[in-house]
Amino acid sequence: MDLLRKPCKGIVKDVKGRLSCYREDWCGGFLSGFRILAPTMYIFFASALPVIAFGEQLSKETDGTLSTVETLASTAICGVIHSIIGGQPMLIVGVAEPTVIMYSYLYSFAKGQESLGRRLYLAWAGWVCIWTALMLFLLAILNASSVISRFTRIAGELFGMLITVLFFQQAIKGMVSEFNVPKGQDGSLPLYQFHWIYTNGLLGVIFAFGLLFTSLKSRRARSWRYGTGWLRSFVADYGVPLMVVVWTGLSYAIPNKVPAGVPRRLFSPLPWESSSLQHWTVSKDLLSVPPAYIFAAIIPAIMVAGLYFFDHSVASQMAQQKEFNLKNPSAYHYDILVLGFMVLICGFLGIPPSNGVLPQSPMHTKSLAVLKRQLLRKKMVESAKDCIKKCASNEEIYGKMQEVFIKMESDQNPTSASRELRSLKDAIMRGGDRSSGSSSNSDDSTKPQPFDPEKHIEAHLPVRVNEQRVSNLAQSLLVGACIGAMPVIKKIPTSVLWGYFAYMAIDSLPGNQFWERILLLFITPRRRFKVLEGDHASFVESVPFRQIATFTIFQLVYLILCFGVTWIPIAGILFPLPFFVLVALRQHILPKFFQPNHLYELDAAEYEEIPGMPHHRRLSLAEGRNTSEEVSSGSRDEEVCDSEILDEMTTSRGELKVRTVSFKEDRLIQVHPDARNMP
Repeated sequence: MDLLRKPCKGIVKDVKGRLSCYREDWCGGFLSGFRILAPTMYIFFASALPVIAFGEQLSKETDGTLSTVETLASTAICGVIHSIIGGQPMLIVGVAEPTVIMYSYLYSFAKGQESLGRRLYLAWAGWVCIWTALMLFLLAILNASSVISRFTRIAGELFGMLITVLFFQQAIKGMVSEFNVPKGQDGSLPLYQFHWIYTNGLLGVIFAFGLLFTSLKSRRARSWRYGTGWLRSFVADYGVPLMVVVWTGLSYAIPNKVPAGVPRRLFSPLPWESSSLQHWTVSKDLLSVPPAYIFAAIIPAIMVAGLYFFDHSVASQMAQQKEFNLKNPSAYHYDILVLGFMVLICGFLGIPPSNGVLPQSPMHTKSLAVLKRQLLRKKMVESAKDCIKKCASNEEIYGKMQEVFIKMESDQNPTSASRELRSLKDAIMRGGDRSSGSSSNSDDSTKPQPFDPEKHIEAHLPVRVNEQRVSNLAQSLLVGACIGAMPVIKKIPTSVLWGYFAYMAIDSLPGNQFWERILLLFITPRRRFKVLEGDHASFVESVPFRQIATFTIFQLVYLILCFGVTWIPIAGILFPLPFFVLVALRQHILPKFFQPNHLYELDAAEYEEIPGMPHHRRLSLAEGRNTSEEVSSGSRDEEVCDSEILDEMTTSRGELKVRTVSFKEDRLIQVHPDARNMP
């Protein structure tokens, strides 16, 4: 309430904080040199592909009024604006599924109104954007972002699961449409005879499932046994867009006798055609909208403003989790103000607005953490090798490496650096021997091994992020360049995009505790110990199974309710409303049915994970001898790259895992003490 009595306090604080590091935001990117291209290209493909898919979905829902050109234009324009004047440069903006849903509802309503129709649809949507922008301005001025902590894990995961279900729905609807005559087309044409419709559908199934299978496999390439670390990382980072190219190429490897319209391909007018150019002059039609509908636009605007406020703030939170150790301040209030301006501009241009997106935002931060880690490692390894050549002592080696760390981290002092490098110091002081607890029959096992910087520095570096604006600006410009590449993008089969929707749905499930608890419901009591053999969430050991089941069933019923709202023809535009109600339920109702400590574990702010049961000592496949010493000491033959380390630390949603030790000695026998009383 104190913030409400001091309007603009949050905005002023954010602006002052970001201005102090604005110059550094640009210098940090340019000084990275060509290394900045890797995270730029990585996040570009992660942003462009969903936007292209959403454009095709929007084209179908709006009868071609909006298409991929508009979604790409919005993502590029808003991305450039945010990268230059936005508060948090780690945040990635783009057209997301909720925006597509809202614009689809707006079109369904406008099309059925004689005073609006298809002609004034974009003008009326422009008024919705105007009202939405005004509400976002008000939220920013009143410091509303201070209450974003009320949106806990239960709301975020429910919203994420709803989007997953909607992705599956769109994939299924798209595949079914491949077996039907497209809306608005003449069914008597030879192309739409039964055998060609059936052929198109079967080819669509092949391309969709082919893209889905190969994308899921390539996404997990870092765990492959074959190939070098560089190759596995390349396939994992760029495998999905590569698979889109591969299956698009395969779609042209069909017999010449097949008509040109089989398989169907992405529909979108080219940017320089009149059907695309008309969007940029929508503002001249704003006053043609009847006054009654201008004020009626306030109703959907309330939903859109609340949705954007929630979605944008959560994406920003995920991009700057405390485990990333970002040194520059946040800017939640100011970013909502900038979001309002972006929504206003998109409304005047007749294109769907962009907001903060998941999982691209934390993916961007993670990719820059890899870059910063590489730069730190390179400098510190050079320093250590130089000391070793001079036969320096362990203390001198550590001292030089600490100096390098402090020099590269301008906000560090010797005290804070010592705290963050404590693990590295211990490794150096014991001669690099990280296997002091392992047993071996060899006489050499009792001798400390010489410190090897190439081998030991990697595992002891703290997480650091190269905070800058260059990669965000560059990827936004590349998305804008895709508009000029529309003649090439239009060659993508629509079935490949339906497969990509299914991929996005499946890839978002791992790391979602709601999904993990749903799976836990189907595990019989006598088999639940299997859960503890692998890495698992902490609530499995600390919360009784009945409480877990009750909480999960409540979420499941609420998810069905939210999904049901989206099916209501006109009132479906109110689908964000249940999530706002959920905040009140979480604060006032759920504590009456769950113990505070159980509710805290089930709705924890962090993804807390406990390692599985310890693995047995590994045996060499060649000689059958004990190799535990080699494993614990980080053998040079074992190849681990930065991306693999960070992938193990984060979920598919980009959320950092917080690992804790088990607090139950008998955890391999039971999931929770209550389990012993169950059959």
